Amino acid sequence: MSDHKAQPVLHVKGRVLVGPDDVRDELWAVGGRISYERPAGADAAETVTGWVLPGLVDAHCHVGLDHHGPVDAATSEKQALTDREAGTLLIRDAGSPSDTRWIDDREDLPKIVRAGRHIARTRRYIRNYAHEIEPGDLVAYVAQEARRGDGWVKLVGDWIDRDAGDLTACWPRGEVEAAIAEAHRLGARVTAHCFAEAALVDLVEAGIDCIEHATGLTEDTIPLFAERGVAIVPTLVNIATFPDLAAGGEAKFPRWSAHMRQLYERRYDTVRAAYDAGVPIFVGTDAGGSLAHGLVADEVAELVKAGIPAREALSATAWGARAWLGRPGLEEGAPADLVVYDEDPRADVRVLAAPRQVVLNGRVIA
Repeated sequence: MSDHKAQPVLHVKGRVLVGPDDVRDELWAVGGRISYERPAGADAAETVTGWVLPGLVDAHCHVGLDHHGPVDAATSEKQALTDREAGTLLIRDAGSPSDTRWIDDREDLPKIVRAGRHIARTRRYIRNYAHEIEPGDLVAYVAQEARRGDGWVKLVGDWIDRDAGDLTACWPRGEVEAAIAEAHRLGARVTAHCFAEAALVDLVEAGIDCIEHATGLTEDTIPLFAERGVAIVPTLVNIATFPDLAAGGEAKFPRWSAHMRQLYERRYDTVRAAYDAGVPIFVGTDAGGSLAHGLVADEVAELVKAGIPAREALSATAWGARAWLGRPGLEEGAPADLVVYDEDPRADVRVLAAPRQVVLNGRVIA
């Protein structure tokens, strides 16, 4: 821990939202960590004032990746800084081919929970992104990425099958069951990219922990997700790109294009139905592939547009998301990672688009 000369005491005043209904008047950052007791040296402390949230969470983000594949460290740094400026201070990196461990040594960059590299079927995903393998190797690769990651593994659960001309499941049920069991044995949770309907039942019944995008949820599968407690990260800012993707593939894959449009058109109804059924929902942007970084406020606004109450949408990027990832919020002794706003974000989530100040490890950095 840094001494107080290297890291001055910071006084945070106003309305500190420790939880959606736990509001305190102030906290202190001492040695980069939160305290609710007035410390020595408080009179000389730098002060920030406003409505305070724990650092926001982007639970589906890719640092070290762009639409071509892996990127260099300078580009990765720029991506992380863009997220930081938007108030995202905790990222679940949902698959990256780049080694970004060096970010862990930077106290000025967001903290990252990694899922290793995507695991996909051969020629069934975006080039240069994933380990592309056949089902017989799935367990071994899941074990490898479980050991490399920070408690998560990322599968590509469905993708376009050129022979079928549409989205189909990528993995046989038996291999999925064995792979998820191995990940759990190694202490890792498993998530999967899924746009369509076909793969969902096998993945959930095999014990998966989360589904990314989840546009293929229906009235038949939503109760299964709720019963098993399987979370979804809808990435609605990414689903907004489906019409353009469909138009681009219309001539070659008309069935796929029509399917993508259907998934897009019912996206809000799907998310609202999942919420109403009690499915856990968290904020993720899918930044780093074809999408820009720093879109966390846009995604929260999309969840509200889908019909999720503002406080629940806020929790999906703040208190609830941090608890889900096993990371602290604004508790005593936690890293002082927080964002300050001019107004109450519980009343209007659009406030998230304009953070006044960003504090990371007790330092005002933006």
